[in-house]
Amino acid sequence: MTPRQPSSTGPDHASGPADQEAPRPRRRRVSGPVATAVAGALAAAPAVFVPASAAAAPSADAVIAEVYGGGGNSGATLTSDFVELANRGAAAVALDGWSVQYLPAAPSPTSKWQATPLTGALAPGARYLVGEGKGAGGTVALPTPDASGGINMSGTAGTVALVQGATPLTCLTAADCLADPRVRDLVGYGTAVVREGTGAPAASNTTSVARGSSLADTDDNSADFTAGAPTPLNSRGEGPTDPGPGPGPDPTPSARIHDIQGPGRLSPLKGTQVSAVPGVVTAVRDFGSARGFWIQDPTPDNDPRTSEGVFVFTGSASPKAAVGDAVAVTGKVEEYYPGAADSNGQSLTEVTGATWTVKSSGNALPAPVVLDAATVPDAYTADGDLEARPLQPDAYALDLYEALEGERVQVADTRVVGATNTHNELWVTVEPTQNATAAGGTLYGSYDAQNGGRLKVTSLIPFAERPFPAANVGDTLSGVTAGPLTYDQFGGYTVAATTLGTLTSGGRAAEVTRGQKTTELAIATYNVENLSPKDPQAKFDRLAHGVVDNLARPDIVALEEIQDNSGPTNDGTTAADQTLQQLVDAIVAAGGPRYEWRSIDPQDGKDGGQPGGNIRTAFLFDPARVQFVDRAGGDATTPVGVRKSWLGQTQLTLSPGRIAPADEAWTSSRKPLAAEFRFRGRTVFVVANHFNSKGGDQGLDARVQPPQRSSEVQRLKQAALVHQFVGDVLKSDPRANVVVLGDLNDFGFSPALKTLTDDGSLRDLVTTLPANEQYGYVYNGNSQVLDHILTSPRVTRFEYDIVHVNAEFADQASDHDPQVLRVRPSTGSDLLDWIDQHVFEGWLDGTPPRP
Repeated sequence: MTPRQPSSTGPDHASGPADQEAPRPRRRRVSGPVATAVAGALAAAPAVFVPASAAAAPSADAVIAEVYGGGGNSGATLTSDFVELANRGAAAVALDGWSVQYLPAAPSPTSKWQATPLTGALAPGARYLVGEGKGAGGTVALPTPDASGGINMSGTAGTVALVQGATPLTCLTAADCLADPRVRDLVGYGTAVVREGTGAPAASNTTSVARGSSLADTDDNSADFTAGAPTPLNSRGEGPTDPGPGPGPDPTPSARIHDIQGPGRLSPLKGTQVSAVPGVVTAVRDFGSARGFWIQDPTPDNDPRTSEGVFVFTGSASPKAAVGDAVAVTGKVEEYYPGAADSNGQSLTEVTGATWTVKSSGNALPAPVVLDAATVPDAYTADGDLEARPLQPDAYALDLYEALEGERVQVADTRVVGATNTHNELWVTVEPTQNATAAGGTLYGSYDAQNGGRLKVTSLIPFAERPFPAANVGDTLSGVTAGPLTYDQFGGYTVAATTLGTLTSGGRAAEVTRGQKTTELAIATYNVENLSPKDPQAKFDRLAHGVVDNLARPDIVALEEIQDNSGPTNDGTTAADQTLQQLVDAIVAAGGPRYEWRSIDPQDGKDGGQPGGNIRTAFLFDPARVQFVDRAGGDATTPVGVRKSWLGQTQLTLSPGRIAPADEAWTSSRKPLAAEFRFRGRTVFVVANHFNSKGGDQGLDARVQPPQRSSEVQRLKQAALVHQFVGDVLKSDPRANVVVLGDLNDFGFSPALKTLTDDGSLRDLVTTLPANEQYGYVYNGNSQVLDHILTSPRVTRFEYDIVHVNAEFADQASDHDPQVLRVRPSTGSDLLDWIDQHVFEGWLDGTPPRP
């Protein structure tokens, strides 16, 4: 499974890291313009009020973000004082009935708090501007406040409180104020005696005190606030109003965009305030909670390492900016890590806390940079700490994309290599000959073949105006697709399209494998992606038709990701009989056989996967074609072994039974399920697997190369245990028919697969296919193989097929393609095998394989 929601455990399979969104108050995943409607509905809906916890505890949501009391004073630019609020939480906060209150820095016994009432709601990640007293000086007005008062605050020292209520406070000491449960946040600046911890720095007529961009609230004002140029921002993302042309020239830019971006991955101006940065607005993202706009300098420098584009972040407020506006932007330069700073992904250079003035509108946009096979280097990346070295855009694809971050780029007539997903994203390649698969994808064939031509495409065009295309691998995004190049943690560099090509179908259809002959045993493996009765019946029906129609009714089906009867509900349930029976019934309804099933319920919460789901492997088998050899005693903790019968035949001690379930290799991971079958009088040992997920691995675009694959350690241990078990079987009977299959969560070239195959005891059948067909899963535009069928040396007469029905399609029943092995098991005797092949098989195969 590859869940992508923050509540999930991260992707169960991928060539990259666990794509789990780290909690970050100011951002949430943005799937596309449809989020506009959601955001609008949220703003219109009543916010849920959550009572404050302990009065002195840091606020989990609404905080004071900035305080400025020098408005209209001598030397001030702004004409008014203000208090800016922000929401660091994940839910909207209703402000109706609340207030912002002010107390002088050194209150006397007769001092009174002054209150400004608030209305409306504070959305997650949003700002809320409270305008206060206006002075006689200054030239620039505040943006339209969300609430207005007339408090004349001190420009240097004072106390501001965010109060859950409109009645003025009566406390005059820090201890009394922090003990008042109505106080949600409090800031004392300068010499204020009422403060949280040590006071924030003093302000002035030209400086405010502002909380850091992370909105950290440690209840120590000096740690949380710094002094700097005031940057008022209202809930609509608007900055101060420019008074228009006046006497004298426009302000001189403190930096241009290429100065901000610099020749490396990190801005040389990181953490500094920039002013009057010029640029033309090339795109606007006005949906979701990561809103803002891109600007690009139409006058570039001559350094190909320095991007001329940058993103101006406005939180959940829609920016008052339009494509074609020539703007001058003031704000703070930051490096934002979309996957959190410790995720090892790339960063995104931004200007935050921004204000801007519009100099003119309707300007032509800079021409986009063309990305194609001629401009993108074949080499993907250099090794080492990428942030510590200058960019080499002419040598490495990752460096080129970083050097173009924020700029307009263009791809044309590009082949789709990753189907449209539920987040309205697809992947294309600008290097069509780069490791192409037979179906038009891009093969991930080694750790050094990362395929730098891959790019993700999203859309900034409202879906009501232009629905996002439902693309399959092998389709073409015809014509021009263009927009700013950005970056996110769900795959890396992305074209945020303002112009979207049209979809041309490649004609890809779901594959159908042939049915087995009478003397062939068909064994399949299928990861059914967290199947439980909580899923709609339509999913069961899709999977059932896949088994019946596409897999041609295999005799044995090893299933992975069967959840318990309550699915993701974490209620202690471990049985999965309802899940399996519902699938069996759906297969019968689809025209298939009435399979029987065998499985072992795990211990609650011990096998990893989606919390509460208790995923496990299971066997379906057709009793009209194959016999399951039942041997009692298999449970969640009892290990299966190998023994000789009194007739000297090799057999399992348990059937089904789990391999070494107590070994630490299986901690929080599925235990292999071994079973013994009989087909035409021959014993076949089958081991169903679902190895440890790739959660926690670093992505291909990691900023330290090569990326770490921490999950590989556990899979190596798991492979060693399975290999040891197979060795026990073959030691007892070197001619045994052994099939090891399932979702091994690793590649054919990985150390785990080498552990299974290097001594020749098992053969990975994916290697028998042409190289461009060795895949059954697609992740971030890379076609790869994670599911495998391996066989012992005695298995020589077989056909193997990866049946492509899911991974390359926008419409999927699962994220994995199933696989099937059609094999004629050995009798263990060369003579009997020859007689069977040359005397009986032709005659028997002339009859249907089943009634």
